[in-house]
Amino acid sequence: MSADKLYTPQLLAAAVELAAWPPLPGAALHAEARSPACGSTIALDVEPAADGSVAGLGMLVRACAVGQAAAAVFARHVGGRMPDEVISAHDAIAAWIAGEGAMPDWPDLALIAPARAFPGRHGAMLLPWKAALAALSTAPATG
Repeated sequence: MSADKLYTPQLLAAAVELAAWPPLPGAALHAEARSPACGSTIALDVEPAADGSVAGLGMLVRACAVGQAAAAVFARHVGGRMPDEVISAHDAIAAWIAGEGAMPDWPDLALIAPARAFPGRHGAMLLPWKAALAALSTAPATG
C-alpha cells in the first residue's frame, strides 16, 4: 500500500483535532506511553467520574499523523466509558492490528485502518489506549 492511501484527507483532518483535548493540569490520573517502533509519545490526563468512567480527557501528543489521528479517534469516544471497556477495546484493537480478529466496534476506527498495512505504525495506532490503560490502572477502586 502506498503512503497516499495511508494519509487520507480524513486521517489528516483527525490529526489536527487534538487542540480540542489540551492537557488537564492537576488531573486525577496521568500516564505517558511511547511507541518503541517510531518514538511517538502521548501524555494523557484523565478525570474520572464518581462511578469510575472517563469524565474528562486531556492529551499532549507528539506523534506521526497516524498517532495523532488515533489519539483523536480515542478522545472522540472515550467519554463515559468504564475502564473495563477501554481494556477490552485495547485488546480487540491489538488483535485486529495483528490480523487476529475483525475490526472492533470503536467508532471511527476506520480512519486509521489503512495503517494496519504499515507495521511500523502499529505502535502509534495503539498509543492512546496504552496510555489510558496505564492511567486508569492507577485509579482507586470504586464501589
